[in-house]
Amino acid sequence: MTDKATVTVEQIKSPIGRPGDQRATLIGLKLNKIGRRASLEDTPAIRGMIAKVAHLVRVVEGA
Repeated sequence: MTDKATVTVEQIKSPIGRPGDQRATLIGLKLNKIGRRASLEDTPAIRGMIAKVAHLVRVVEGA
């Protein structure tokens, strides 16, 4: 059995007034409300999505 590395992200800002692709990226990260958290597999694709909306989310350490 292998443990997959995960990363937990929390939405800290609203997507109101942001481009549609950023809103879609938040939905792809399983986020759509401020304060919501999601634990996702730590892959290059997920890291790229986090980078795209870095101003709207934060990576939660030790969660």
